[in-house]
Amino acid sequence: MHGSPGTGTAELWCMLVKRLLRGLQSAIMSDKYNVAFVLGGPGAGKGTQCEKIVKEFGYVHLSAGDLLREERAKPGSEFGDMIEEHIKNGTIVPVEITCSLLERAMKNSEKNDFLIDGFPRNQNNLEGWNKQMGEKVNLKFVLFFNCPLEVCTQRCLDRGAAGSGRSDDNMESLKKRFDTYMNATMPIIEHYEALNLVQTIDATRSPEEVFEDVKPLFS
Repeated sequence: MHGSPGTGTAELWCMLVKRLLRGLQSAIMSDKYNVAFVLGGPGAGKGTQCEKIVKEFGYVHLSAGDLLREERAKPGSEFGDMIEEHIKNGTIVPVEITCSLLERAMKNSEKNDFLIDGFPRNQNNLEGWNKQMGEKVNLKFVLFFNCPLEVCTQRCLDRGAAGSGRSDDNMESLKKRFDTYMNATMPIIEHYEALNLVQTIDATRSPEEVFEDVKPLFS
């Protein structure tokens, strides 16, 4: 016996609806920015690895710190003095400012895949990001460059001695930055670890060796 004509029509209709929903879901996802957070202590090599990822995989590298430094240097910036004070003291700039600068840079880039380096750095950053940007992005993972304090400190001091031009590459600012990192940023990494979103990389090695571990995550 053949099934009634209505059965086939219902199955076809069901299949079409499922296909439409899949397409809709995919369109919604593609409207979102794809983001990988890049975290690690000062001098862990975040910027160097981001440059390599940009070159090989076409991501856009957004450094929260660089965006804040650029904003600080802009003549007549309403946030300039406040940002300067926070950077000098090794403290964290209000999250609304950082999120606004990140979102503006993402919109202006006209691309869809982003590395956000040095953010979120504390609980306030995390909550502000989730509130302001959570619905607009697809967080792929958190890339964590793990590097001991002594190695990071030496790298930053070498960078300062070589003329990095950064006002925070000195021992006094570094101590404050490391305190902030250990007390405020490590709990954020632990939060994402609990969500199974952290990819940990041993950053004590040469940039080339580190990148060999990074590449499979983006391939």
